[in-house]
Amino acid sequence: MPELPEVEALREFLDEHLVGKEIARALPVAISVLKTYDPPLAALHGTTVTAVARHGKFLDIETDGLHLLIHLARAGWLQWRDVLPSGPPRPGKGPLALRVALTGGDGFDLTEAGTTKRLAVHLVRDPAEVPGVARLGPDPLADDFGREAFAALLAGERRQIKGALRDQSLIAGIGNAYSDEILHAARMSPFKPVQNLTEDEITALYEAMRTTLSEALERVHGLAAGRLKAEKKSGLRVHGRTGEPCPVCGDTIREVSFSDSSLQYCPTCQTGGKPLADRRLSRLLK
Repeated sequence: MPELPEVEALREFLDEHLVGKEIARALPVAISVLKTYDPPLAALHGTTVTAVARHGKFLDIETDGLHLLIHLARAGWLQWRDVLPSGPPRPGKGPLALRVALTGGDGFDLTEAGTTKRLAVHLVRDPAEVPGVARLGPDPLADDFGREAFAALLAGERRQIKGALRDQSLIAGIGNAYSDEILHAARMSPFKPVQNLTEDEITALYEAMRTTLSEALERVHGLAAGRLKAEKKSGLRVHGRTGEPCPVCGDTIREVSFSDSSLQYCPTCQTGGKPLADRRLSRLLK
């Protein structure tokens, strides 16, 4: 799933390639992708892109007072094309979900792999009309989001820190991968209750969050859209690396699986050497 660093890199890429250009057509291919109907998608035809912004994991393409909001979800992606196919896309079982064509012949496709379709596109007059945008918490890399603001958000929380970091209404833009990376950098168990964090641990978590996301942004800065997935994967130290040695201590990276996701961690760095129970495996063994 694209998270804050990759979506910000896409924003930078689209800002360079879209702003000032005219949209010729916006063509939905998958019926599930478009979540709004007023204004209709055809209202984009003939408009000029004036800005590209980001709200958490949402891309916001602004055109003459309209906002095309894109959430790539777990398996969605944006593919830029210097030359789009001349014929209209045909609906089918392929990954293509929506095509935006510019008058110059270039444009981009939104694609989504797999059978679970969560890619979402909204055309609205105000980004706050999209519920997912309206409920977003602060951006973790915002200049005014300091350590004390972070501590205030955590005050009163009664859940595990992994879940808190992934909650978009608490902090915008962090998903499964970077929450693993942040907790590894902070040397903290993903199952640690937020209410048990000490002041020093809150400071360490805040610094790990800012450093991890800033370094990821530096790695993807200036990359073309097609290279972002590979760069994200290569830069991760624990997420998606079950069975590999921890780059910090050399211990074996372990995994906890859930019904629709998994987390990775280092026992030595994060849990005092104690492996966490893999709940899915435990159920299978009963």
